[in-house]
Amino acid sequence: MRRRTVFAALGAAASASALAACGSDKDEPTATPSKDKGNGKLVIWADTKRTAVLKKYADQFGKDNGVTVEVKEISENLQQVFVTASQQGSGPDVVVGAHDWIGNLVQNGAIDPVQLSAQQKSLFAAAAVKAVTFNGQIYGAPYALENIALVRNTDLVPTAPASIEDLVKAGQDLKKSGKVSEILLDQCGASGDAYHIYPIYSSGGGSLFGLTSAGDPDPNNVTVNSADSIAAFTKLKELGEKGSGALKTSIAAENVVATFTAKKAAFFITGSWNIADIKKAGIKYDITPIPGFAGGKPAQPFLGVQAFFVASKGKSKAMAQEFVANYVTNKEVANALYAADPRPPALLAAQDDAKTADPDVAKWLDAGKDGLPMPAIPAMNEIWGPFGNAEVAVIKGGDPKTAADAAAKAINDAIAKKK
Repeated sequence: MRRRTVFAALGAAASASALAACGSDKDEPTATPSKDKGNGKLVIWADTKRTAVLKKYADQFGKDNGVTVEVKEISENLQQVFVTASQQGSGPDVVVGAHDWIGNLVQNGAIDPVQLSAQQKSLFAAAAVKAVTFNGQIYGAPYALENIALVRNTDLVPTAPASIEDLVKAGQDLKKSGKVSEILLDQCGASGDAYHIYPIYSSGGGSLFGLTSAGDPDPNNVTVNSADSIAAFTKLKELGEKGSGALKTSIAAENVVATFTAKKAAFFITGSWNIADIKKAGIKYDITPIPGFAGGKPAQPFLGVQAFFVASKGKSKAMAQEFVANYVTNKEVANALYAADPRPPALLAAQDDAKTADPDVAKWLDAGKDGLPMPAIPAMNEIWGPFGNAEVAVIKGGDPKTAADAAAKAINDAIAKKK
């Protein structure tokens, strides 16, 4: 997955309603009828995976509140389709998407902030609440977490490597013995992939942005060509095609899963979205945190959060707030969304259920516990292309400083154009 692909407060009474729903023995959640029914219709936009499961609960919400609810599937480019529709006044009341959309959506005036009570916040993983917080305000109701980890074929390598160096040594030994053809699978392709390389880059000391005084990513301080980042690009070069060969541009999204399920590599940096294919292939596997360089910084994956947003130009805003804050965020809905798309739930009660049902859930959460929430600032959109170009250049053997300087210039130029 390429990450470019993650509550207005209604008061204590509404919170109590939500908590009651969470603890209900009923099969479906209930909601306190809202007095403000807007235009009598609630429109929700979601992608293909979420649409089907949401319909059941949306229908129940409609019955509880005396409104019509429409769940519409937007199969491609949901973020841009939503922004365009919002500007044209034809958007939905609620949209489901990734937390790193928030900066762009706020910049375009497309979503409203949502305020959770302290009690409501405590029901969620702290990292999820942090991820949907932008400029000090909460802009989404989190429902799922996602990050990448190291998936290992345990028939080929029974014990997890303690460092990148150990991983490369184990992969090289397997390759020499003819058991595999690749040391490591970390998708890159012809355009690079900042999301999947970031843990290794961060362990080498690399970063994307400096921080503001509030601790947020600072778009005025791009750091991809800092001395530490150039050192990290140098380490990527050493792992690249003219180095150990652990990183290759020929490993791409289109072939990486098939290569692992064909047992051509023991190590695969990926997320939970590919586990179904691995299970189907009968691969015995384990999931562990991505190791860092010996003596280096921890390998820090991006943490992504899927969330529900309230459209600022919706026609039934009060109803949308009720749906997002106090209805769809209960355990029953979180469990149903997890069943439809097994990414660890953000709601702690649902996390516990998921851990009981699937031991992998705890492993994904452990691998992402120190993850970096994907920067939600609009400037993050300018990172992907130039960083990917730098990644490809050094993996092919190019000069790290030249590649990093070119990336920094392209990123800063793109940010400046949008000011």
